[in-house]
Amino acid sequence: MRPRYLLPRPGEASARTDAAPGAAGAKRTTVIGVSDNTAAIEEGAKKSGILWLTLDRPRLAWHAWHDGAIYVVTGGGEQRLPGLDALDRVRVTLRSKDNGARLVEFEAAVAVVDQATAGEAVAALAKERLNAPDTEHLAERWARDSTVLRLTPDR
Repeated sequence: MRPRYLLPRPGEASARTDAAPGAAGAKRTTVIGVSDNTAAIEEGAKKSGILWLTLDRPRLAWHAWHDGAIYVVTGGGEQRLPGLDALDRVRVTLRSKDNGARLVEFEAAVAVVDQATAGEAVAALAKERLNAPDTEHLAERWARDSTVLRLTPDR
């Protein structure tokens, strides 16, 4: 399934979106030449620390982009993403950090991460975790109580 864009489709020169047209302080955003959905996904995931996952209902989740994929953590006192670990695929929506406009929607393969062998990915995810009650022992708590998942966008 082809992602839905607010960014230009491949081959398009530019696209414009208005945040609250006519409203005071409305911003006009122009995005120039994104060559494919991979670039849009990577840029959107790097710039915004949150995304939407289509599960039992749309769920907001914080994440980290690392090594070509999105990483999320669920369970054990972290964000609730019910049923994500049982899925093979999930629908992901990335929005603009600037104005909240939808950047891209795409399907991603879901895989449970072996935290013992994915230290760099877990460290990248831990770095994005805000206001953790136990920052020094976060990785140990996740290994014990949580599930880390890798969401790999379709290419």
